[in-house]
Amino acid sequence: MAASTTKLHPDFGGPPYGFPYNVVGNAHPTVTVSFQYASESDPGPYPVGADTLIENGSDRHALIVNRDTCTLYELYDLSGSGTSWTAGSGAIFPLGSNALRPLGWTSADAAGLPLFPGLVRWDEVQAGAITHAIRFTAQQTDRSFLWPARHQAGAAANPALPPMGARFRLRATYDISHFSAQAQVILLAMQHYGLLLADNGSNWFFSGTEDAAWPDSLLTELKNVPAGQFDAVDESGMMVDPNSAVARSCGVAAAGSSTLRSWWRISPVRCSDRRPATLGPIWPAVASATLAPRRLATWWLR
Repeated sequence: MAASTTKLHPDFGGPPYGFPYNVVGNAHPTVTVSFQYASESDPGPYPVGADTLIENGSDRHALIVNRDTCTLYELYDLSGSGTSWTAGSGAIFPLGSNALRPLGWTSADAAGLPLFPGLVRWDEVQAGAITHAIRFTAQQTDRSFLWPARHQAGAAANPALPPMGARFRLRATYDISHFSAQAQVILLAMQHYGLLLADNGSNWFFSGTEDAAWPDSLLTELKNVPAGQFDAVDESGMMVDPNSAVARSCGVAAAGSSTLRSWWRISPVRCSDRRPATLGPIWPAVASATLAPRRLATWWLR
């Protein structure tokens, strides 16, 4: 991933940059979507229509939260009109469940994970805390995946390449005091929860929502963080069940013990709100700064 010569890149901002998202209720009409990868897609129906905001660019992701049922719908390469819609793939996530997708299944993201929970949002920065891991991409990945990822889209079977699901954490020794207060909110999340590799794309591009409120000055600041200041985290010891997102969380209970936490704890979503006010912790701190030092994975590239 060329970490020694690359800096972070916030892959979001004002329109058309970043991921738009939609919040609907049960009254929103639903449609059947025809999928290119139907064998790995949830059949639906999906609450999409002419009002659905779709990501700009070739991937055309659509992210939809039903506030009445606390259900997340995600689609890749969505297009259509009326009652005729097509997509590359689609995934439905009941937000109260810890169940992972079937082994080997994609989602709207290459790692087979939900995309929306890993986005940086402007309202989180304004609130002063991001309490979840952050989605990012790499140009080349291995043909393998690590829990809780369920799918790979690797360029080669090469242990020198990172697998889908790999987590990277900004070193606690990296001085963030000279950054603005807003930038520190994002960087603290990277030090505590880290980045999670979820798709192929440009190296060290991390994801956020499309929002006209993002200040250009903040985005410029974040482009100064060296990728070489991140360590890969081996979190295999956190897994409880390979088919569940429940994870052991150290440093919370009494010494020598552990507690169980959800990998993406969606329950803080206020489903009565038009916009989710709080989505974290969604990909929680199973690799948080409170853990004992973990082994560095062999595929960490410097």
